Amino acid sequence: MDEVFLADDGFMVVSGGQSGADRAALDWAIGQGVRHGGWCPRGRRTEDGVLPQHYLLQETPSASYLQRTKWNVRDSDATLIFTLTDRLDGGSKRTATFADSLNKPWLHVRPGVHPKYVARFLLRHGVKTLNVAGKRESSAPGIGDLVQQVLSQAVHAPPADTPQSPERP
Repeated sequence: MDEVFLADDGFMVVSGGQSGADRAALDWAIGQGVRHGGWCPRGRRTEDGVLPQHYLLQETPSASYLQRTKWNVRDSDATLIFTLTDRLDGGSKRTATFADSLNKPWLHVRPGVHPKYVARFLLRHGVKTLNVAGKRESSAPGIGDLVQQVLSQAVHAPPADTPQSPERP
């Protein structure tokens, strides 16, 4: 069966830019040369200050976290919701509710969920634009590490800007 999702150059990761799961996914995408983006609240508001400009997110008209959450779900093919527990609550639960209301697939990823299930989920849904959501680092220390680990094991991105070999006569 499919153990790794082979992302093509059209693959994109979006998130809301919050500390924790969101930012870890953006950092993973940047590190892999994968396109990234998404929506963040007006003012680029996060729990630890203003989201730096190198994260290529657009601001919503509202400073509300809920608007950016809904818009990221709406504009993606599927959502991964990362937590450290078996239970969704707070913004993570609202993300799942938005996905359900918009008929968008989502998967709750937590310790013990093997990355192959993430890869299979992405393949089954033909994901080109992946929304990554989940807990903040302040409420779930280590969540960023989990996101980076799972994405690195579940998704194979093509090398960024690989120079072409010169043609031989």
